[in-house]
Amino acid sequence: MGRALERIGREDPRLSAFVEVWPERALADAGRAGGLPLAGLPFAVKGPAGIRSWAARRLIAAGGVPVGATSVPGPGTYWQTWGLGAHGPTVNPWRPDRTPGGSSAGSAAAVAAGLVGLATGSDGAGSVRIPAAWCGVFGLKTTNGLLPSPDRTGLASAGVLTRSAADAESYLRSVLDTYEPVPPALPLPAVYSPDLGFAEVDPEVAAVVRRAVGRLVAAGTVRLVDRGCELLDPREAWLAVRGGSPTPAAEEIRRANDTALDALFARTPLLLTPATPNRPHGHFGPGGLFSTALTWAFNLSGHPAASVPAGFTADGCPVGLQLVAEHGADARLLAMARAVEDALPTERL
Repeated sequence: MGRALERIGREDPRLSAFVEVWPERALADAGRAGGLPLAGLPFAVKGPAGIRSWAARRLIAAGGVPVGATSVPGPGTYWQTWGLGAHGPTVNPWRPDRTPGGSSAGSAAAVAAGLVGLATGSDGAGSVRIPAAWCGVFGLKTTNGLLPSPDRTGLASAGVLTRSAADAESYLRSVLDTYEPVPPALPLPAVYSPDLGFAEVDPEVAAVVRRAVGRLVAAGTVRLVDRGCELLDPREAWLAVRGGSPTPAAEEIRRANDTALDALFARTPLLLTPATPNRPHGHFGPGGLFSTALTWAFNLSGHPAASVPAGFTADGCPVGLQLVAEHGADARLLAMARAVEDALPTERL
């Protein structure tokens, strides 16, 4: 525990991943955690309110020790793909001139920089998967409704950010009443969609993901099936649901996409896409780009989804590969993500 707190004290003035650090509480709690499943594992929580979340309470009950609250977007910010920590804007550990993504910004930066091995997040439009992709770590959005969420719209669900899919197993074991992983049979039948039928993806980001998928096929981890995934752009539907006034057009988009995804997962256990259509942007905002273009469809549909590191663009920006599975298949998705990670080369800071 002392080493984790020392790293945070040394590195966070540069990263600004935390809004609060709790050294006295962490040291005291670590002394009481012996014999429990997590046995004093240091973890961070998303934002000042994160310590009250269901996931944080379950992690603490299992012996995890919260060391601090991570940064989220500052007040009055329209775009959510950044964070504001105690020392200023949160920086991307790979590219300090770029944002880490958000809204689970500090959680992703803290995990990527090795300040903690696990941090909680929440994902209402991509807020776990986007920073996971842009910081080169693993991020999981659980099935909507699987864990309690304060979001009345039903779009947001709990999630976690870790250094790898294997490291996320302790999270699922702690927050679920029952956890029964089933090792997947390889190769995994999968649908690969480069754009979900509507998104404009940065060509270099698309190329990194395409190469990663090719490596998975060559390694015998994935077998691509001969069908695609064509969805309607969920932007209008997501905004309407978030605003509390779904229109007939929005409801039709949601129904059409749900029907398409039900048909896909009835025949194939895994969908692969880029996690984001773009690379990390600077600290002054994404402009007119929607970094959520490839993630928020699954907040509307409720499917569990994860981002696995896929590689880097030529300018050193991490890129994520998104994995999506059927409703309730969170443990199976984690097992599939572990198999995918085993076949892909991984760089760590």
